[in-house]
Amino acid sequence: MYQPPHFMEDDLARKQDFVRAFPFGLLVTAGDGGLMANGIPWLLEASAGPGVLRGHVARANGQWRACLGGTDALVVFQGPDHYISPSWYPTKQETHKVVPTWNYAMVQARGVARAVEDPSWLHKQIRGLTDMMEGRRPEPWAVDDAPPPFVDAQVRGIVGIEIELHSLDGKWKASQNRQEADRGGVVEGLSSLGTGDAAAMAALVLERGRPA
Repeated sequence: MYQPPHFMEDDLARKQDFVRAFPFGLLVTAGDGGLMANGIPWLLEASAGPGVLRGHVARANGQWRACLGGTDALVVFQGPDHYISPSWYPTKQETHKVVPTWNYAMVQARGVARAVEDPSWLHKQIRGLTDMMEGRRPEPWAVDDAPPPFVDAQVRGIVGIEIELHSLDGKWKASQNRQEADRGGVVEGLSSLGTGDAAAMAALVLERGRPA
């Protein structure tokens, strides 16, 4: 990933928290048929180093076969993103030397992926994923709410993917390369749009925006 220094995130804990906040990641692997990519939700275990990602795909999804015996994999986690108009920069009125850009936050995870067919591993993974996603609901659904034979049948229809990570790269492109007045203009312009995506990016610019 292209990493200008002012956009790079070096804090490992922050990157791990990002993965947990945006757990739907694009899994990219290469096999006999070339590159394959599928978006799936992931659990991150961060006991040592960058951590371990655990997810699952439908057995009918052939991507897991590329992971038999282990294969290099990339998982891309995307956070807030938004188009940035040069009209929002006060600099435009002074020099007109401005161009559009796109702000975004992203984490890329790399490691060796392997396919897992062990039922106990799969049961643990789906329980962990369910607990993570349901935990904040006032009346969370639990795997045990479904009949065990039904759950067992569902598990037989999936294959696990486990990735022992060797790197976790983060990039927060949030107008840090613009002067303070331009960053303020970006926040004001985004806030005027009144959308959730724009509000999320405005908050990120306020949080991260600083001179290069």
